[in-house]
Amino acid sequence: MEMKKVRIGLLGAGRIGKLHGENLAHAVPEAALYAVADPFMNDATRAWTADMGIEKCYSDPEKIFSDPTIDAVFICSSTNTHADFILRAAQAGKHIFCEKPIDTDLGKIEEALAAAKKAGVKLQVGFVRRFDHNHKMVHDTVASGRLGKPNIVKVTSRDPDHQSMDYIKVSGGIFLDMTIHDFDMVRYLAGSEVTEVTAYGAALSGAGYEQYGDVDTAIVMMKFENGALGVIDNSRAAHYGYDQRTEVHCDKGCVQVANDLNDMSMISSADGVEIAKPTWFFLERYNNAFIAEAKAFVHAVLTDTETPVTGFDGLQPVKIAMAAAKSLQEHRPVLLSEIG
Repeated sequence: MEMKKVRIGLLGAGRIGKLHGENLAHAVPEAALYAVADPFMNDATRAWTADMGIEKCYSDPEKIFSDPTIDAVFICSSTNTHADFILRAAQAGKHIFCEKPIDTDLGKIEEALAAAKKAGVKLQVGFVRRFDHNHKMVHDTVASGRLGKPNIVKVTSRDPDHQSMDYIKVSGGIFLDMTIHDFDMVRYLAGSEVTEVTAYGAALSGAGYEQYGDVDTAIVMMKFENGALGVIDNSRAAHYGYDQRTEVHCDKGCVQVANDLNDMSMISSADGVEIAKPTWFFLERYNNAFIAEAKAFVHAVLTDTETPVTGFDGLQPVKIAMAAAKSLQEHRPVLLSEIG
């Protein structure tokens, strides 16, 4: 008996689009990557689609939306297209995987979510860290109740090196660009919604973030509905690798995870003890999580079940990011109820 597959159209063939495309083509047996559309289609991308065995290659995304044989889309294009592509896919009756964020405008996000709900299609947002083996273990341990009620949720998230200033000036600021993953993570680990945010930030590296109204170092403190407290620390440039650690302290114990390292060797000598650095790049650190994320979406489509990261999960981190930006600007705690 032939395996049932989800026929997929990929929207956007940049770095993250190619990553998802390669995973869908090679690591998700129930997916059939049928078409790619990218407005900047060129010979290199056409060659990539040929290597992937993808049948159709377009510069116009409408070709994917209007194809009745395509079951679902992966939206991996620029952020300013996400909400519009969700609307168009929903109108075409196609299930939707969308990279984060859905948009930076709450009204457009809510319109997109309403369209997907009205159309009865699946919507999953690309918060990939939920599918990481380490962070998932922290979540599952807390959710089991084994350690009791969460009291403190801690996330350390530090990039290995600076992005270009050309990127920074259009990124939307550290909270919407970088910390948004951590805002999703604290909700996921706490099992509760954020109610209040206090943010501190500074441009300490000398790299020039302040000229774009941005910061390279941030601390965000949060209160949750369940009474827990949370803290996130961010740096744009750790220099020693991609630093990704989480911890939840509960009233009966604590669960925490360290970084994935380049290797697990430990060298001990009279000169000291040496271990490897953390992995350098997010594609290395979270590659298996990207595969698990795609598999989860395809499974939800095939089994007609809820996606593990819903549209609401896509909305809340944007609200928290806006609250953090407001807190930093106004030097005060900000209630989530003030946003939107």
